[in-house]
Amino acid sequence: MAYIPPHKRQSKDVIRASPIPETLQPHQFQRNMNLRAPTFHKNKSGKIVYEDHNIYKWFALGLDVDGQFPPYIHLEPISFEYIERKHGEKPLVLVNSIITEEGCKLERNCSKSPWEIIAENVHQELVSSFEILRKEIDDQGSENVRLALVARFGKIVFRGSPYMRLQSVNKIQVEETILRQLNRSLSTNIPSSYIENIIDGVLPTIGVNFDEEKDVYIVKLSDNTRPDATVLCKCTVLENKKLRLYKVELSQVHHMVIDVSCLDKNLDLRLMLRSRSILTAQTDDEMNIIRDLINSAVVDSDMKGGLRWPLGKTSSGGRYRVVVVWHIVTKAYASSSFRLKARDADRYDFRTETGETTRQIYLKLNRIVSELQEPGAESEPVSKMLEDSLRLIWDKFLCCERFLT
Repeated sequence: MAYIPPHKRQSKDVIRASPIPETLQPHQFQRNMNLRAPTFHKNKSGKIVYEDHNIYKWFALGLDVDGQFPPYIHLEPISFEYIERKHGEKPLVLVNSIITEEGCKLERNCSKSPWEIIAENVHQELVSSFEILRKEIDDQGSENVRLALVARFGKIVFRGSPYMRLQSVNKIQVEETILRQLNRSLSTNIPSSYIENIIDGVLPTIGVNFDEEKDVYIVKLSDNTRPDATVLCKCTVLENKKLRLYKVELSQVHHMVIDVSCLDKNLDLRLMLRSRSILTAQTDDEMNIIRDLINSAVVDSDMKGGLRWPLGKTSSGGRYRVVVVWHIVTKAYASSSFRLKARDADRYDFRTETGETTRQIYLKLNRIVSELQEPGAESEPVSKMLEDSLRLIWDKFLCCERFLT
């Protein structure tokens, strides 16, 4: 069966959940939901991980003056094969029924602009997270840690617990008690028309130029001697269709994740501060084991993730085991302030036997990170840079064709 992107699928199923504790704090025009995730370290499962002092925060932008969701905001079902196969549930998205695709022009009378409100919600969390991270790096004396502040675009999807009941309705009016019960994630699979509009219509007007294109395979390995680590092997393909290993890293760690449901737009926003460590201290034996595993891979475009291994060859040396593979084609565009990446990603998870194909765009806000890294960096310039970046994002990056069709 041909693969159908999530935004092209339809469903009439909606999920409800049973209550779990959580606090929603109303505010004029927005609501914050501070959810500090459990303090996970890097683990061998290949999942996204969080540092001990991580910040995980969500808020909705576009509420009524009394801090309530307007009546034209609904939770609607979206068919998402990867989530459905992985969790056995159909996810939900927040939909504004009066937004038009052409312009996302719905705006509100408010004393502050949307980007000012987002900046106020993000700035202190960003500075605090960066200071903690910088101290940890200084204490460890690590020179091989790469930092990035990333803006991702997509749709926040909601799903519930195994105790949720499936009901055949088309829409759910948004209520505080419903949102309390649902888990959240960000679907970054973007329609191709959105990517074309950004590359051909937006980038030339804001001084961003094409930089490079990369075609890489990423193999995630679990290490049974280090259960707190997941090893990323970045590879290119040689002429004989064998992989060439060129970099070994640890999986990225998220130190700050702030999700914004942009109710007056048809895309949502995630801002995250992340780090990634390049591994340089492996022994020759360790590297030989990893290379043997990589050399056993067979490039196969018919396979999800683009790679396969001969039977019994997905583990090596009794130590490393393949858990996830990616085939990613990325086009990068750069300016003095940020770096934009548009990528086609084909992913397969060996543990759950599920895969997904996505198109994504994200921004790396390099200028803000550079300013934060300067000795004696002051808060005001960082705040101004953040606000400028968010204004650009709000005006140029949060509109596309409807996510639900």
